[in-house]
Amino acid sequence: MKAFVLEKYGAPMREVAMPVPTPGPRQVLVRMVAAGVNHADERTRAGEFKALFPLTLPRVMGGELSGEVVAVGEQVREFAVGDEVYAYTGVIAMGTFAEVVAVDVDALALKPASTDLVGAASLPVVALTAWQALVEIGHLQPGQRVLVHGGSGGVGSVAIQLAKHLGASVVTTVSAGNAEFVRELGADEVIDYRTDDFVARLAGNPVDLVLDTQGGDTTTKSLRVLRPGGTVIGIAGTPDPHLADQAGAGKLVKLALAVLSLPLRRRARKLGVSYRFLFIHPAGQALRTIAGLVDQGVLRPVVDRVLPFDETPEALKQVLAGGTRGKVVVTTRPDR
Repeated sequence: MKAFVLEKYGAPMREVAMPVPTPGPRQVLVRMVAAGVNHADERTRAGEFKALFPLTLPRVMGGELSGEVVAVGEQVREFAVGDEVYAYTGVIAMGTFAEVVAVDVDALALKPASTDLVGAASLPVVALTAWQALVEIGHLQPGQRVLVHGGSGGVGSVAIQLAKHLGASVVTTVSAGNAEFVRELGADEVIDYRTDDFVARLAGNPVDLVLDTQGGDTTTKSLRVLRPGGTVIGIAGTPDPHLADQAGAGKLVKLALAVLSLPLRRRARKLGVSYRFLFIHPAGQALRTIAGLVDQGVLRPVVDRVLPFDETPEALKQVLAGGTRGKVVVTTRPDR
């Protein structure tokens, strides 16, 4: 089968031919039809995660997919050959930039019935990010206000929809050209990040929660727009000690992350708010819930463009170039 592998941190992905994997007892073999392409793929390639999530190289890249079950492990009862499924495999297992993928059963769910496999492949990373940020960490409640940075991107476009479903009022930052798009998704207030200062705009009406997809100065400024007790949840900025716990890292790594994030966490405490870093984990149960929300019309996939699987490296370049509305997806069936 064809696959795109990372042979050395910092090197480009390389197309190789390799044997079809054999599923373990609690794994499902999936013929990949579509795979989402993410910024995390580049961060993995560059070695940003290697201290916490070291990989044995070479390794097949990619973290999310949709496809058809072609075989199941001897202990699998939840899925059958022919099922159409989707999954996020995580930064250790990875493997979705391949024509056939062995997926742990706990990371897998039946895809939403109301969307095709390309649409399904665009969902796992962004929908799990929104779910774990707003529901599991943020505990977003009806009547609260949430600020979603980058509302036209993959994560932001799903987070806006989910926050509205949860009964929140949504503020988002986008360029002027994407203002109408995010309003259609449900945004109540739109701030043009190129011309407006979101801190000044929200000074008189702070928010309860911020989903920060940008990092850097945006994270620091976001602490100032929270009500007392509010939280900034970052997915692109400074990791905190919770990440060491999630990775099962030792005390030295946890101490290093504590020191790295101390200025930001100290600033948050002085303002009476908090900061959390989110690094999503595979969660088949959450994907089942998300599939239900898609089929109810609560969430809809947002796909910017679809490229042939052969062009996976080019798809990653286009993701990194920015300016997309929703997700970039590659497919093994471009004719469909």
